[in-house]
Amino acid sequence: MKLLLIGQSVEDHIYYKNDHIVKPGGIYYSVSALQNYKEDEDEIYLCTSFEKSNGLFKGLYSKVKPDYLNYTDVIPKVRLNIFDTKEREEIYENITGGLAIDTSNLNKFDGILVNMVTGFDLSLEKMKEIRKNYKGIIYFDVHTFSRGLNKDMKREFRIIPEFEKWIEYIDILQVNNRELFTLVDSENKTEIIKFILNRGVKLLLETKGINGAAVYYKENSKIKFDVLPAISLDIKNQVGLGDVFGAVFFYSYIKNRAADKALKEAVTAGGCAAGYKNFDDFKNLKKDVLTRYN
Repeated sequence: MKLLLIGQSVEDHIYYKNDHIVKPGGIYYSVSALQNYKEDEDEIYLCTSFEKSNGLFKGLYSKVKPDYLNYTDVIPKVRLNIFDTKEREEIYENITGGLAIDTSNLNKFDGILVNMVTGFDLSLEKMKEIRKNYKGIIYFDVHTFSRGLNKDMKREFRIIPEFEKWIEYIDILQVNNRELFTLVDSENKTEIIKFILNRGVKLLLETKGINGAAVYYKENSKIKFDVLPAISLDIKNQVGLGDVFGAVFFYSYIKNRAADKALKEAVTAGGCAAGYKNFDDFKNLKKDVLTRYN
């Protein structure tokens, strides 16, 4: 398979209790998961921008197809304040604009995953252009698109402007349980899910942290859903888990067209990633997922 990932690379500064850790972030987690989960013959293409001299990205990005890579002088830096009992805080430096991508030959891909890491990764017009030139499955992770940007560069949850236009171009939509309420100006979860699925989205994925994940879909005009609990383990990391979940669901679904199988693999992968302390641990992702899955 040929797969295209689209999303901004960022430098994460993670603050948790007394620790301060600097890591590559954003689409890096999606690529890391996919690179270690795919079959040898699969090809990953990446549309992102990053600093060529930044050693955080060099090793992993040298393994993907370089056709859509863009180089820049500076990438966004994100301060992530992580808490045990509430949603994390995000404060940005160096917000960048939309990514440049040639849309003339997209139908060579078996699937396209868009991860809105900064929320500015793609414009609505570029998203429309991608859909116009691509007939396959588009997977869309809302991510930081769900958060506005205030004068202090802090990201706060908001209702996403004109999201009803965006969903016209999306086949599979991923949100977490807080982001779900930024899609439509409503506090009624059932009404939000109906609105999204009635606009043409085939699968709506909701990640729920320690409570697992759910997939919502329509069958014979009725809304149905499947829910899976999270796997239990010793949590060593709380960043990038949604990106890992999304990458594995995307891969499994493109390969098998089975939402239940993809959900089980994705929930398992997200749980495994929570137990990884370093990116080197991702080399075990496929083995760990399949061992727990089976």
